[in-house]
Amino acid sequence: MKKVIKHQFFFSHPPEAVWEYLTKSELMAQWLMKNDFQPIVGLDFQFRTGPIPSLDFDGIFYCKVLAVVPFKKLSYSWKSGPGEGKITLDSVVEWKLEPKDKGTQVFLEHSGFEKKENLNFYDGLLHGWVEKLQNINKLLNAEQDEHTNA
Repeated sequence: MKKVIKHQFFFSHPPEAVWEYLTKSELMAQWLMKNDFQPIVGLDFQFRTGPIPSLDFDGIFYCKVLAVVPFKKLSYSWKSGPGEGKITLDSVVEWKLEPKDKGTQVFLEHSGFEKKENLNFYDGLLHGWVEKLQNINKLLNAEQDEHTNA
């Protein structure tokens, strides 16, 4: 029972602008979670949020940067569990960016939902990632409006 989340989203912004929101820690914190991310292959980092006992989740995603191809591809492991070093979700997030006329097509794939105990996480993230992509779009549009009205 392998489940994979796949989303496509079009941003009316160049790949460089979208890339910043996927790779700059302070920008990621605005649309995703607090983190200590840096786009360096092999780097261990964390996303932090509140614990969710119903998901057996201590509020920390333990991650490692797996691939960085500037403005084109980013992937990292995404692991979580109830705490004390126990991991119950071992997954991978991959972002791909393709320049298009008047913007960027973004492909998100989140794989590794193989255990029955991961289904609730899968269900939450399936819709959660759509909200996060929409949040990036709002931030990019607000930034663009700021520059236009400056």
